[in-house]
Amino acid sequence: MSNPTPTPGIHHVTCVASDPQRNLDFWVETLGLRLVKRSINQDDPSTYHFFFADAEGTPGTSMTFFPWGDTSQGKVGSGQVSRTAFRVPEGSLDYWETRFDEYGVDYDDRVERFGETVLPFRDPDGLPVELVEVEIPADDPTVPWTAFVPESAAIRGFHSVTLWLADPYQTEELLRTMGFEEVGTEQAQGDTPGDERTRFAAAGPVGAYVDVLPTIASGRQGCGTVHHVAFQTPTDDDQASMRTAVRSAGLSPTPQIDRHWFRSVYFREFGGVLFELATRDPGYDSDEPLDDLGGRLVLPGEFEARRDQIEAGLPDVTIPQADSADGDDADSADREPDAEADA
Repeated sequence: MSNPTPTPGIHHVTCVASDPQRNLDFWVETLGLRLVKRSINQDDPSTYHFFFADAEGTPGTSMTFFPWGDTSQGKVGSGQVSRTAFRVPEGSLDYWETRFDEYGVDYDDRVERFGETVLPFRDPDGLPVELVEVEIPADDPTVPWTAFVPESAAIRGFHSVTLWLADPYQTEELLRTMGFEEVGTEQAQGDTPGDERTRFAAAGPVGAYVDVLPTIASGRQGCGTVHHVAFQTPTDDDQASMRTAVRSAGLSPTPQIDRHWFRSVYFREFGGVLFELATRDPGYDSDEPLDDLGGRLVLPGEFEARRDQIEAGLPDVTIPQADSADGDDADSADREPDAEADA
């Protein structure tokens, strides 16, 4: 069997939230990401699915959420993505700490990790998130969204995810099969002191890193936890070769599933984390103009015929709208009603 086409890195990360309005307010207004798609959970159409990303929904930038309303509080533990980290420009963490103070965001002291400065914080559901200062190259593929946050500080896609695993060995071998290379090990900080964090890197410019930490701490899925992490398999052929490699490693990937904006394959890796393989195409602008991404409730495929029923079961939400296009006037932002949700 030939080796699969290496993944360039993370495609998206999907998490569980509670209140949909609070989720929108935090990820759009406080963190300054663009709502690039407003849809439903295709496996549970009674629930929203929000996609937050850079200005164009570039692969490697989208954090997505299932806001399951009154779902129970989760707990991060073994067999989960324990941290999701985003890239921000060098020198911007002072801005972010000031902003977090203004918005009442729960954050921790900065830490140094593999020569980079990391600012850990939590979203309103307690989801552990991090900002990592990096040099953003001139040819970076991400496009900053500057409605609420200036370009000098805007989030520029994923940096990494951290996996907590009881026995990392088989997962580390799987990551190598997927095209990641081990690039370093250091003592963990702020997670499980005394254990070692091992970093794996893909070749892509965004979302290139997966960190692995051993832990036997128990966890449970619920709001404030990651549901799954998706890795880029840009074309159908790339995905098929990766799926074959995953099967050969002894895992049980699903057949390809059409998710409307990408095509997906899912499997649980050896430590229990749900992995997804996702294509680049068709993309978030395949059913909405780029200028109006997230502007309406999109119901893919068969769900459009059930629009009236689905909309009636979803809570009303309003999307934060900024008065300033430069991120300089975030505090004066107000929200415009979602006409479809109110209809």
